[in-house]
Amino acid sequence: MNATPVTIIGLGPMGRAMARTLLAAGHPVTVWNRTPGRADGVVADGATPAASPADAVTAGELVILSLTDYQAMYDVLGAATGALAGRTIVNLSSDTPDRAREAAAWAAGHGARFVTGGVMVPAAMVGTETAYVYYSGPAEAFEAHRATLARIGTPHRLGEDPGLAQLMYQAHLDVFLTSLSSLLHATALLGSAGITATEAVAELMRTLTDIPAMLRAGENVGAQIDAGEHPGHLSTVTMMGATADHIVATSAAAGIDLALPHAVQAHYRRAIADGHGKDNWTRIIDGIRTPGTNAGA
Repeated sequence: MNATPVTIIGLGPMGRAMARTLLAAGHPVTVWNRTPGRADGVVADGATPAASPADAVTAGELVILSLTDYQAMYDVLGAATGALAGRTIVNLSSDTPDRAREAAAWAAGHGARFVTGGVMVPAAMVGTETAYVYYSGPAEAFEAHRATLARIGTPHRLGEDPGLAQLMYQAHLDVFLTSLSSLLHATALLGSAGITATEAVAELMRTLTDIPAMLRAGENVGAQIDAGEHPGHLSTVTMMGATADHIVATSAAAGIDLALPHAVQAHYRRAIADGHGKDNWTRIIDGIRTPGTNAGA
């Protein structure tokens, strides 16, 4: 069976990694990028450069977008809409769920099938056993290209709603970006006492890597939240809130930014003010779901 021809539009690090992965798997790959020079490396590896977005779309039934955001899709494909009919567009760019839904309707209006995706690994890990990608959109369009998409990473389809993949992608990045900010905030905190960033990061990484085991050592956190159960026999909102207060005070004394610790502190103050001080720390999700103004300053 001949490998499916694939078009990749957008050749940042992720786009180039996907192009090389698909080329290595034997797929004919056509590429286009707004800055033509970025295509040189993958063209040297065997990709075919397209002269225009329309030519790129015409070259393959499967068109993968790896762009800055969804607006870039309109900017690039706006002059190529006549070539979209009958194509499957898999947009692996980052944006909001609502913009993904709008894009799906736009593509359908031009006769194309639209699948949303979110690649959950950095470019260097694309095509490896640890790579995975979330998708959502029409099952028929996804299943027709599942084998090809699996070259990029293990595919996980979430459902028909084109916004679901972006929602899951942004949720993962919520955890990721907050973790990175907390890591650097803690590094700055230790730096106020003369501890180098090299020393700090080496020590702090232990907490990042131990969190999954800590969560598994207790009850099933997700199941308890779904059931509305927050037993406080292992930890409580009051206990964790006191720790949040201490972090704010320590950060203030060190003279570093307080935005992140204040945000965390507000979650616990809200739960305590709502009478949930004896519940497990998971109770703070109530205030996150329905933000209010009674958390205090």
